[in-house]
Amino acid sequence: MNVLLILPMLIPLLTASLALLAWNHPRLQRGLSVFGAASLLGAAIALLTVVWSDGIQVTQGGNWPAPFGITIISDLFSAIMVGLTGIIGLSVVLYSLVSIDPARESFGFHPLIHVLLMGVCGAFLTGDIFNLYVWFEVLLIASFVLLALGGERAQMEGAIKYVTLNLLSSAIFLAAIGLLYGEAGTLNMADLAIRLGNSDRQGLTTALAMLFLVAFGIKAAIFPLFFWLPASYHTPPVVISTIFAALLTKVGVYSLIRVFTLMFTQDTALTHTLILVIAGFTMVTGVLGAIAQVEFRRLLSFLIVCEIGFLLMGLGIFTPLGLAGSVFFMIHAIISMSALFLLSGLTERICHTFNLKQMGGLYHSYPALAVLFLVPALGLAGLPPMAGFFAKVTLLQAAIEVESYTIVIVALVVSLLVLVAIARVWNEAFWKNPPDDIAGLVGRPGALQVSGARLIPLLLPVVTLASLTLIMGIAAEAILAIAMDAGEQLMNPSGYIQAVLGGQQ
Repeated sequence: MNVLLILPMLIPLLTASLALLAWNHPRLQRGLSVFGAASLLGAAIALLTVVWSDGIQVTQGGNWPAPFGITIISDLFSAIMVGLTGIIGLSVVLYSLVSIDPARESFGFHPLIHVLLMGVCGAFLTGDIFNLYVWFEVLLIASFVLLALGGERAQMEGAIKYVTLNLLSSAIFLAAIGLLYGEAGTLNMADLAIRLGNSDRQGLTTALAMLFLVAFGIKAAIFPLFFWLPASYHTPPVVISTIFAALLTKVGVYSLIRVFTLMFTQDTALTHTLILVIAGFTMVTGVLGAIAQVEFRRLLSFLIVCEIGFLLMGLGIFTPLGLAGSVFFMIHAIISMSALFLLSGLTERICHTFNLKQMGGLYHSYPALAVLFLVPALGLAGLPPMAGFFAKVTLLQAAIEVESYTIVIVALVVSLLVLVAIARVWNEAFWKNPPDDIAGLVGRPGALQVSGARLIPLLLPVVTLASLTLIMGIAAEAILAIAMDAGEQLMNPSGYIQAVLGGQQ
């Protein structure tokens, strides 16, 4: 058994279990949480290194041969996603040391975070479509509780919408799995790729593909199924909003990319063209929603929806370069959006509000904070030298190569509108003079209300994530190289199938 494939799930499980045993010892819980998150990041880096150097890694649960056993597999795309999960997990846990209140800690915040990380890693590493459903339920159960943790009115309202739509998605997903098993007689994704490719009932396969598109589309917040996201992501504490924004919708996008590059490639003229159209509408509705917002986190939530459109764009184009663009944009989007969500928590500590109209003056009093905002924000808008610029250029180049000029125009216009949304945040929160009722707070050095060493867990994750966005832009050639390799593996899944099934094809 390849231990590296098990560790990203085993480490969060052990951390959550130990944190539960330390229920009445908050300091011990915090120490275990940080150690567990750091260990997960280390295991994720090790896995990415091995996959990058040695190729796709596979292990079969219980030594049962595929397709009969439970397959755990990591190609380059999976390894990248697990690595990003490790980065965000550690950032969120560090930030929570100061930001999360004792009441939520006492209700199980730390165990829940690690159960969520376990579910996310399991979803990225499973090679079985039913186990993908199982891991979805693990992370969704943890996310349901985290969203409602504290029981505030706004949280409960957001949680009801979130739970309702995601339970509907899970029901559709489970029904689609049942129909898929009835048609193909297997749930191993590599085996499904062969059987569906050889099926003489392509109409049924396409219908199944649409069911999975709806099920994963709800989880990924694609158009027109996205409305639950901006209604819920701004309601819990910032640290919970951040991990949701970084990872939960991305698991849905990952699943779409996985099944529509491996299993449902029989009628790409229909399925992938539809995905490309949905991508365009998702971009437009997301950015227009963002421009209309005055609440910082709600604006960022709509920008998440916009980002989902860019991620789907590469899948809809369905070329190695297009998929590489999606992988590159995924790396950039997760890190940049996490930095912005965490930074929104810092601005709230200064101004005591998330309402942009009630902020102001942050550039003059906290210039370093303004820089920390601008670096990831300009990346979201796609301005050089940030990683977002190179990711979008890759996607645009891929679209031009297949002569999809409409999506090129849409992407360019949306990028300009994202800049408008970002400029609005800059003007309202950072540039204009603060309202009279908070002017004294903003101008006072102690406005963050956290002193000395306790400020480090708040600033360190934001500084690290913002620095990563800048470093990725400088090292764009190296990032693009690994994204290209991941795109080639996705576009040509024979290596994935061979790794799982060996000579059984």
